[in-house]
Amino acid sequence: MQIDASMWRRFVGAALVGAALTAAGLAPVVAAGDTTVKIDNYTFGPGQLTVKAGTTVTWVNDDDIPHTVVATGKTFRSKALDTNDEFSFTFATPGSYEYFCSLHPYMKATVVVQ
Repeated sequence: MQIDASMWRRFVGAALVGAALTAAGLAPVVAAGDTTVKIDNYTFGPGQLTVKAGTTVTWVNDDDIPHTVVATGKTFRSKALDTNDEFSFTFATPGSYEYFCSLHPYMKATVVVQ
């Protein structure tokens, strides 16, 4: 599939809007239930996720190398996740949970629980 100029502008525009909303603290809130964070190309996506208390977040490693999911506050920690491996955690308590990959510490993200 080729990407034409129009598709590229829509992609870049959507990315900029998403980044602006996240920076402004206006990231969409996911209702309590289940949601997924993708690990790919040395990033967690989305970089900031806002959920309701009681939500189970599942991280899926779509990268071709292992990664981990480790809370800076030691609330949760996965084993090394190979390609297609998953790790889940249920966020029961409101707060901000920063996490990173212990194998690649520059990979960082946040889950905000309301």
